Amino acid sequence: MKRSSTSGTTADGGAGPVAGGTGRPPRTEPADAKEPVARQEPVDRLEAHRTELTGYCYRMLGSAFEAEDAVQETMVRAWRAYDRFEGRASLRSWLYRIATNVCLDLLKGGQRRARPMDLASPSSVDGPIGTGLPEATWIGPVPDQRVLASAADPAETAVARESVRLAFIAALQRLAPRQRAVLILREVLSWSASEVAELLGSSVASVNSALQRARATLAASGDAADVVRQPLDDAQQALLRRYVDAFERFDMDALTAVLHEDSTLSMPPLELWLRGREDIVKWMLGPGCGCEGSRLVPVAANGRPAFGQYRADGTPWAIQVIETAEGRVTALQCFLDTERLFPLFGLPLRHGGPPPG
Repeated sequence: MKRSSTSGTTADGGAGPVAGGTGRPPRTEPADAKEPVARQEPVDRLEAHRTELTGYCYRMLGSAFEAEDAVQETMVRAWRAYDRFEGRASLRSWLYRIATNVCLDLLKGGQRRARPMDLASPSSVDGPIGTGLPEATWIGPVPDQRVLASAADPAETAVARESVRLAFIAALQRLAPRQRAVLILREVLSWSASEVAELLGSSVASVNSALQRARATLAASGDAADVVRQPLDDAQQALLRRYVDAFERFDMDALTAVLHEDSTLSMPPLELWLRGREDIVKWMLGPGCGCEGSRLVPVAANGRPAFGQYRADGTPWAIQVIETAEGRVTALQCFLDTERLFPLFGLPLRHGGPPPG
């Protein structure tokens, strides 16, 4: 998706082109020693909402990089229009209105991000690997600290973590953009129907209708079950330790023991994906044999345990996001765009090297 330079802003958050960028964008305005303190204060107030807005935009767009660009555009518009902000709504509501308009503008092209299993049937281990599809095809991972704001209520934290898991993000992409916004605001952020109607310039009846259609679509997808998972317990932590040990030792018997019989392996930007632990092990011993000797560095992504995978020579290979259920690993979601993803997760581009500046 081609982006153009920022232009124009309105106090009510009217949409306009989004500023480009492939990594984390600069903050709202550069600090300046000569800038009056009075002008810096609104910047601080706006920045206090950055993490939750990034989470919202990520759920809308399915890409950490698109989300951060959208939030940066939101902050710039809000900063420029702050003097005209009349306070008829809360600052938070005003920012969400701007962010929603930015996201809806980006989604006008109609392209929806997906996971490999959303596009095709399982692949054969013996089939062609392919060269991969463009980045804009895929839902990407996101570090927890970029999208999960701290919450005093453990239940809110659990819902927030569940609502950024990759399967839920994929299900959201099946919704029309305005339905997507309604469902996130109502079901994830617990806004009232009247609040959402005001934000969208719509009616309560229209919001309720959109929510019903969105719920029906998610129910039909089968990937968005309303399961709120608790933090990893001792058994799950032990399972992850067994997985890391098996993977790093390249012990296929031990790996088989931790994988669910219907576990999946996916590797965007490759279309290829596998189902079943037998095929996964066969892949590891065949095309994936380069993983032997790998080291896994723990990170946190999409409300799930995750790892930065380095090959034996110290070069980065993938960000792995792990799903577990029934005492087994059910999904290995490996993202191969290491040039962008490792800096996003604060990982060095060589094992044991310095972290990104």
